[in-house]
Amino acid sequence: MKASEIENLNVAIVGAGYGGAAAAKALSLLGANVTVYEQAAQMREVGAGIGLRPATMHRFRQWGIFDAIAKVSSPGDYFEILTATGAPIMQDTWPEFGEEKQTYLIHRGDFIEALLSVLPEGMVHLGHKLETIEDKGGRSVLIFTNGKTVEADLVVGADGIKSVVREQLFSDNGPVFSGEHAYRVVISADDAHGMVVDDNLRMYMGRGTKVYLLPLRHRNQMSFDITALNPDGTWAPAITKEDLVATVEGFDERIVNIARGLTMDAVNIRAVYDIDPVATWHSDSVVLMGDAAHSMLHHQGQGANSAIEDAGALADALAQAGSVKEALALFQATRKPVTDELQRISRQGWSEEEVSDVFPGQKPAGQKPASQKPASVNAPAPSKG
Repeated sequence: MKASEIENLNVAIVGAGYGGAAAAKALSLLGANVTVYEQAAQMREVGAGIGLRPATMHRFRQWGIFDAIAKVSSPGDYFEILTATGAPIMQDTWPEFGEEKQTYLIHRGDFIEALLSVLPEGMVHLGHKLETIEDKGGRSVLIFTNGKTVEADLVVGADGIKSVVREQLFSDNGPVFSGEHAYRVVISADDAHGMVVDDNLRMYMGRGTKVYLLPLRHRNQMSFDITALNPDGTWAPAITKEDLVATVEGFDERIVNIARGLTMDAVNIRAVYDIDPVATWHSDSVVLMGDAAHSMLHHQGQGANSAIEDAGALADALAQAGSVKEALALFQATRKPVTDELQRISRQGWSEEEVSDVFPGQKPAGQKPASQKPASVNAPAPSKG
């Protein structure tokens, strides 16, 4: 689109998470008139650490915000996979992207704070929960629960796994339980029993359980993440200290001791969900991105990275295409094959024997009623992503 056309484009982004904030930055750099609507009254990201891949950091450098991200993160050179007791399985460097060769390890809260800090003041409107969206072809109308009505030439649905935009316009298929729990917490490096030695991600694999250790040495902390097969699909399950420690039985004694020393009130406990691939992400004036379009399991560490890549690809498409309609089609054609594959690979997290331990008789490639076995527990061992 011509620069003058983009400058006259009113864009409403629903959701101020990683994808929404990144899209706001990328589209505003093109000159579009961007406003972000976030349902939360205040931004607060819980959970633990994540790794920002070389391709993601390349986008940040392109947008002029690399330093804002880098100053609250630590660059890692490689990742390592080990057995439960610490025997090496594999070690590999991160896939390079141009001059970028490192993955930056960052706390989720620091990441969203850094992203929002590079947006113009007043661009993000908190306390705006979307109630309905009406797609009128070349424009759309948004109605929020606080009574505000907004009309936009382009609506970007970046409103997460429970996306209202997706549900009302594109697909009413809800989140899919993976048959897993994730227990995440950030602890002091002083309480990590000597396991914070550098800036590289490590994953320990035991039967039905994976433990991710992500150092945040710039904070003198470590992100400690246990992912375990569990049939309880309650969104926020009730897990005791004894339950948590039992999941790491047989692991490196240092990992067991970390689990024993945790304060449970600090642990983020959740059942793990994704969504099935969505056939169509866009109309003529509305588009999905990030988790709203392709929420995926965390085994490949690609959720946040994919959202940033979506933001960059959407901006590229608007700059290259002749209209919003053409840009949205180009965006989907560019990104959907990539994220469909990432969703598929991310579901390949467990062996047949591991699945059978939790869902007796279920083979990874087989079928079973959703009440017994969710669709996403269906594959062998993890790849590096």
